[in-house]
Amino acid sequence: MDRRSFLRNSALGGGAAAAAGLAAPAYAQGRRTLTMVTTWPRGLAGVWDSVERVANNITAATDGQITVEPKAAGELVGAFEVFDAVTAGQADMYHGADYYFVGQHPAFAYFTAVPFGMTVPELMTWYYGQDGMALHHELGEIFGLRSFIAGQTGAQGGGWFREPVSSADDFNGLKFRMPGLGGEALSKLGASVQNVPGGEIYQALSTGALDATEWIGPWSDEKLGLQEVCDYYYPAGFHEPGAALSVATNLEVFEGLTGAQQKAIELAAADAHQANYAQFIANNGPALERLISGGTQIEEFSNDIWDAFGSASMEVLSQYTDDDIFKKIHDSAQASMRASSGWLSRSDNAYVNQRNRVLQAM
Repeated sequence: MDRRSFLRNSALGGGAAAAAGLAAPAYAQGRRTLTMVTTWPRGLAGVWDSVERVANNITAATDGQITVEPKAAGELVGAFEVFDAVTAGQADMYHGADYYFVGQHPAFAYFTAVPFGMTVPELMTWYYGQDGMALHHELGEIFGLRSFIAGQTGAQGGGWFREPVSSADDFNGLKFRMPGLGGEALSKLGASVQNVPGGEIYQALSTGALDATEWIGPWSDEKLGLQEVCDYYYPAGFHEPGAALSVATNLEVFEGLTGAQQKAIELAAADAHQANYAQFIANNGPALERLISGGTQIEEFSNDIWDAFGSASMEVLSQYTDDDIFKKIHDSAQASMRASSGWLSRSDNAYVNQRNRVLQAM
């Protein structure tokens, strides 16, 4: 049995069983319809926009040779089943946040965000200017995928709480929604961490299944209605300083495309990454002002809490470095972040601080 057959059979034996009944892709007269399963409810602010942009751009760039048919979470498979559906060959592509799949391999977190990790400029430097994209491909190919980052939320908020938190002890026993390695860090502070799909967060808060949550940022959070169930919002978080989304294509499907069609997927993903980032940043500021006007209390974590976040995050990251591919990706990302942050802190960051100081005094 070859590697891909093994992976397909293994995946079907696990979470992909629910996807086993899906129809094969439709191929006719040189045109292909590729099924894209997603981790998002249809129309979810920002993230579904990225889905549609990727799909529409692939069709446009291939002059209609490829049509991408997006499926929302639950339409074919559940939100967290998309990875297995694509690796098993029961769907062609997925769009989601790769840190949802740390159960398949913890290194996938680096292609969304890791706690105390890279900001958006730092991530883009690593991914597009250094070896981040190649490492994404290397990791994906282990599972029969060709992966690209294909969306960007920017820095995500620290979370919504019914009551403010004043110390790290306040997280002990707190039922908190946070995926990825950031969630593992919170669990080390005693939180009962839940990985709830975005479309189910509001209900979970309303019923008491969650005490607190992070989602994305003011715009998406306002659209989800989180201000209706929590009074306190922390705009700065430790867990996702620059959160990328990804599109991954079944590797056999990808390799069956022409070179031009493969490039169309790559460029559609890159375009969605930058456009999505602009969309979130453009909408977050006005949304935050509306939340404040509506009575949301804006808070900041204390330095002691940030210190606890940092210690827990480093403990989580270090526990996976015995794995060769995790260590390779971790070391590459850390080296890139150290190199770029030195310049950015002395140029961009220093400029923004001085600009705001001068303009506020006028």
